[in-house]
Amino acid sequence: MEKRKKVIVVGGGFAGLELIKGLGNSKKYEVTLVDVNNYNFFPPLIYQVSTGFMEPSAISYPIRRILREKESVRFRLGSLERIIPAENKIILSNGELAYDILVMATGAESNFFGNRNIEKYSLPMKTISDALSLRNTILARLDRATRLDNVEERRKLLTFVIAGAGPTGVELSGILAEMSTSILKKDYPELGQEDLGGIYLIDGQDAVLSAMSPRSQAYTYKKLRQYGVKIKLDTIVKDFDNERVYLSDGSEIQTKNLIWAAGVSAKTFEGIQKESLGRGKRMKTNAYNLVDGYQNIYALGDCALVSGDDAFPDGHPQLAQPALQQAKNLARNLEKGEGEWKPFAYKDKGSLAIIGRNKAVLDFPKQKYFLKGFLAWLIWIFVHIMGLVNFKNRIRAFFNWIGYYIYRDQYFRMIIKPKERENT
Repeated sequence: MEKRKKVIVVGGGFAGLELIKGLGNSKKYEVTLVDVNNYNFFPPLIYQVSTGFMEPSAISYPIRRILREKESVRFRLGSLERIIPAENKIILSNGELAYDILVMATGAESNFFGNRNIEKYSLPMKTISDALSLRNTILARLDRATRLDNVEERRKLLTFVIAGAGPTGVELSGILAEMSTSILKKDYPELGQEDLGGIYLIDGQDAVLSAMSPRSQAYTYKKLRQYGVKIKLDTIVKDFDNERVYLSDGSEIQTKNLIWAAGVSAKTFEGIQKESLGRGKRMKTNAYNLVDGYQNIYALGDCALVSGDDAFPDGHPQLAQPALQQAKNLARNLEKGEGEWKPFAYKDKGSLAIIGRNKAVLDFPKQKYFLKGFLAWLIWIFVHIMGLVNFKNRIRAFFNWIGYYIYRDQYFRMIIKPKERENT
């Protein structure tokens, strides 16, 4: 029998798992999936975990359970520390692995643009851990506000500034606005409406949802304003000292809550030469996702800057669909002979963003058509439920949303701070 090649996939997100689906029962490859977490999670719904509207297990699932039916795949829990291309091996936090083919699907991380204060004091929202930390912080500060007599200090705890008016920032500001008008009144009777300092949405672009159509932008702006969200565009967050946010227009906002959704950059690793990195630290690849300067290292999804797709000369958006489609294409190519490989071409399936209860926007491919309101909201619900990794997650998410829709409430607002054991 022909010896099977060793494929290492680093990252168990959208791209990594989609590639595993294509190669999981291959007779040509032995695949090892490496991830720092032992679970896969669904990033588009992480903001609902951070505000207590969903439990973490509704949007996450154990990787080993996902891989049970994949005969050619093994899982390694560990973090990637460096790559040694000359020796075809990677160094992990708990050992090393050799490969014939290395696939980087490591996603992106929060980009603080070199501002150490913002990195230290702000609340990012990229991982499940970030979401739980944000939930704990919000709930703890709400509870603390009930014990304070100083009006100014209460307002600092109850003022929320969200940097970044992309889908995450819009969705988070909408759900916080809904919380302030319903849940807070019921759970925190000690607090009056005058104690709430407001919700601010800040962005350096001249519109919310800058990647979507002007009609979606206008509708979203209008509805957020109706929710009471204070929107400041053409403005960036310059600094934050855990007491006030300093803005580029010279103004300041007194708050202890800066939620950072203003940008991402790809993760970088020792062993990948700087010449192979492009905008946003993404790895430059050819149309087959092969990283520039290497013969057997590929990159997928948010960490890849793919060339050769004429419709996207500056790279593909860092969203789920490009990652999934790139992974499917690479899996098909790896199963074929080299002469049969097909270059990647992204098929735009449109864009969605939720604003709040019964309110969402949908841009169809190439922004030719636009949908808003209740029907767009229903489509958003369906798309996100179907995007979850398995049937149990879909049912759980569906009933979470049904419960919130009926009662305008949820019961996942618990402060849980686990302690990790050392030397596990």
